[in-house]
Amino acid sequence: MAVLMNEQIKAAEVVLTGLHGESLGIVSKQEALAMARSAGADLVCTSLMSSPPPCSLVAKGKGKALAQKEAVGRKAEAKRRAGQGGTEKAKELRFTAHIEEHDYDTKLRQAEKHLRSGKPVQLVVKSAGPKEAAAAKAVLERLLADLKEAGVKDTGIQTSGKGSQVRVNPR
Repeated sequence: MAVLMNEQIKAAEVVLTGLHGESLGIVSKQEALAMARSAGADLVCTSLMSSPPPCSLVAKGKGKALAQKEAVGRKAEAKRRAGQGGTEKAKELRFTAHIEEHDYDTKLRQAEKHLRSGKPVQLVVKSAGPKEAAAAKAVLERLLADLKEAGVKDTGIQTSGKGSQVRVNPR
C-alpha cells in the first residue's frame, strides 16, 4: 500500500487531520488541498481501506519521508514474517563417531541448553567412511534418547558417506 499525496488522492471527500493532530472532520478533496497549500503543507493519505479515507496535513517534504519510512517498515515486516516460517537457523553441534564420555556430556549439556532456550539444534556426527557410519548413527540415537525431555527430532537421522545428522526442535 503506497502513501498517496496531494493530487494522487482520488477520493472526493477525506477525513482530515490538521498539522498538529487536530481533527478537522470530513472535507472535500479540493478544500483539503487548498488548506494544505495555504499552510505550506502536503495532503497525505495513508489508508484507502475506509471511505472517506483518512488524510493528514503534513509539513512540506515530510510526506515523502513518511512514504519511505512506511516502505522500509513493510520490508522489515515481510522479512520478520519470512523468518517465522520454522526455518530458524539451528545451532550446529559436531561430534566424532568415537567420542569420549566427558566430551559427550559437555556437548549434551550444550544441546540441552539451546533446546531449553527455545532454539533448534543440528546434531552432526562426522565419520571417516562407511565403516564408522554405524557408530555415528549410534551416537545420534543415544543423543536423541538423552534429549527427549528437552526436544523432539524434526528430521530423521540422515546418513551420508561422511557422517550422519539430525535436527532437533525444542518441545
